[in-house]
Amino acid sequence: MGGRPAWSGEGQYVVFSDVQGDVQYRYLWDARIVVPFRSPSFNSNGNTFDFQGRQISCQHYFRRLVRWELDGSMTVLADSFEGKPINSPNDVCPHPDGSIWFTDPASGSSLSEGHPDQPGGMRNADGLFDPRLGVSGAGLVGSMNGAYPANTYRWDPSGRVDLVIPNSVIPGPNGICFSPDYKTLYIISTQIYAFDVQGKTVTNKRLFTDCMVDGVYCHPDGMRADRAGNIWASSNAPLGYSGSTCWNPAGKLLGRIRLPETAANLCFAGPKRNHLFITAAQSVYMLPLAIQGAAPG
Repeated sequence: MGGRPAWSGEGQYVVFSDVQGDVQYRYLWDARIVVPFRSPSFNSNGNTFDFQGRQISCQHYFRRLVRWELDGSMTVLADSFEGKPINSPNDVCPHPDGSIWFTDPASGSSLSEGHPDQPGGMRNADGLFDPRLGVSGAGLVGSMNGAYPANTYRWDPSGRVDLVIPNSVIPGPNGICFSPDYKTLYIISTQIYAFDVQGKTVTNKRLFTDCMVDGVYCHPDGMRADRAGNIWASSNAPLGYSGSTCWNPAGKLLGRIRLPETAANLCFAGPKRNHLFITAAQSVYMLPLAIQGAAPG
């Protein structure tokens, strides 16, 4: 299922993305059913809700970060940095100051999750791929070519987009989340790294965990923090290690949830936010916990 899910406290549902299938779904809490939500979703990936209950989505196809307003309209938050197009926002998390922090790898330039760059573009330099095939909307909205390496950005309520962590510091950033007190920012880049949040920027990069369990690499994709500061990460690993891992604030493994298939993303769901909702390769799973997730989304 791919894209990071998010819980709507007001709507009482989980929204999640099938990135390659180009559909957003909702798991309706009271009805206990999954229904299509937005189709096409424009290869949306990560989702969250801000502190006003508005859905934020990463659209790979149009290579932009958008916000769905409460009246049903849509606002484009970010599609460029310093006048040049970004790649394709992947994962996203809100901050109490109204800012939105997001990672920007190049997943949207793939055939399965968006459309290739134009011939000569950064990720189609030799012109091997034709971005016009099967993607009639390419170029109508959003960029055709990313201009930057995979960076991590901060969108400010003023509309300004700032580079927070360059690719040279965290190459290929993926999952992103804050600690419950918003003093620590976590970023997934094959391993999980932590930074101290200093206003609108971060300092003190350090390895949080290498995601190794019993000598097996439990490849993380998405993650969320609970109210105790523990980090729950998905695990795309061999059978027996696929599912979810849980790490305490010091990066020590507390435990794991085993699933019969690889898992991509997760969130805390339910009216009490005490259920772990996991999107796996072909299924979604939910498990009640003895802890609540940190809000929102």
